[in-house]
Amino acid sequence: MKREQAVRIQKHVLDADAALDRARTAIADLGKKERLALDGLLQEAVETLHLELLEEIYAQYPDLEPTPMEEEVPAISSTLTWDQVRLPPSVTEADLDSIILSSLKPQWQKTAMVVFRAMDRCEERGLPIGDEAIAARLQVLAASDRIEGIGDLRKWRHSEVRLKD
Repeated sequence: MKREQAVRIQKHVLDADAALDRARTAIADLGKKERLALDGLLQEAVETLHLELLEEIYAQYPDLEPTPMEEEVPAISSTLTWDQVRLPPSVTEADLDSIILSSLKPQWQKTAMVVFRAMDRCEERGLPIGDEAIAARLQVLAASDRIEGIGDLRKWRHSEVRLKD
């Protein structure tokens, strides 16, 4: 493919990526079952665009690839699971849930924002609870349908959570 063709294809793919991001916002307002099913399919499409189609273009024309500041590839922030977390004896799951729930809003927020807001509240109360433990608990709350989440909650900057309606 010629460079002009690569530039034109890249522009269309990036436009499609922006459209898929708008689709994710629309999917976020669906019921949990539909949201989970469609968000997984949408994530596959996004990964195909980035990891296959764009990578092919960038392999031929490396100068077209955005700098890391321009495009961030979704990455897992933490693999810690709740069963691996050990809370201090003075802190119960209910205590942590209360802190997390007080950090949530009815509107979608990035998981990272909620994690760090909850971590600040833990620090204010002198509770030695880290960000990864909070994120692991967020996953449990979403899986048990106590809050709503969209995207892979292990990818804090690329997933969102909110209070249930």
